[in-house]
Amino acid sequence: MKLGTRRSLMATTQSQMIADLYTAKTGREIELVGITTFGDVTKAQLSQLGGTGVFVSALRDKLVEGEIDFAVHSLKDLPTKQDPRFTLAALPERHDVRDALVGRTKFADLAPGAKVGTGSPRRIAMLRALRQDLDYVPIRGNADTRIGKVTSGELDAVVLAAAGLTRIGRQGEISQIFEVEELLPAPGQGALAVECLSTRSDLVDFLSVLDDPRTRSAVTAERAVLSALEAGCSAPVGAFALDDGHTLNLTAVVVSLDGREAVRKSAAGSPSEAMELGRDLAAAMIAEGADRLMGEQSH
Repeated sequence: MKLGTRRSLMATTQSQMIADLYTAKTGREIELVGITTFGDVTKAQLSQLGGTGVFVSALRDKLVEGEIDFAVHSLKDLPTKQDPRFTLAALPERHDVRDALVGRTKFADLAPGAKVGTGSPRRIAMLRALRQDLDYVPIRGNADTRIGKVTSGELDAVVLAAAGLTRIGRQGEISQIFEVEELLPAPGQGALAVECLSTRSDLVDFLSVLDDPRTRSAVTAERAVLSALEAGCSAPVGAFALDDGHTLNLTAVVVSLDGREAVRKSAAGSPSEAMELGRDLAAAMIAEGADRLMGEQSH
């Protein structure tokens, strides 16, 4: 079986991890097929590209062409609008959802004016809410490239997903993990998505052995918030849900880009109604002005 993956170290590491889990569970050998996506070759800032989908469409093209059987994505790269041609056959158990600081010191100890790099408007807005006196620099490139900017002294720190750093064995360079109360993660952060063609029901059944129901309900609620807010991943939206087996607890926030205003709401409900919970919470946030905060990004 052929598994399509982006070529970056992070992507191939994640995909190999999933391939190994399938082989362990089913005995089937899985071959990785590296695919270059538009998001990997463009030099533009991801927030200017509309963000979602730039890493995904090339993998989906290969699924349609039959060159690969299934693909593994970072869930937060997937557009929230469902494409009926494809099915999320498995959402394996999610890893650490939190953001991490890579630098020589903790966030509170950075000198005023220190340069902190991140490619995410969400992180910039939330970090500004914590500290207005730092210089937030938009950067892109893979994790190695970003960490290299700290090592070289070009930046004082960078903020990356804790799960990704752990997957590529760079967790030793984390100087601080931000708790979700400080930086609410991107919807779906820390989760991987296994996708195949909807028409291949035999494959959907095979792939679903790695599906984790608690992860699925949590990320469904988070992504429903994002979708209902009509926000691409370029808007400063954070969402985090936890399914304890009985109740699904969801918190979401929209932060103004300058970090000075935020609308933050929480709700709880049944895991079986994850989609409705997310939509209702987004509606409550819009009623409190969340859409106005998001409208400011586009001007």
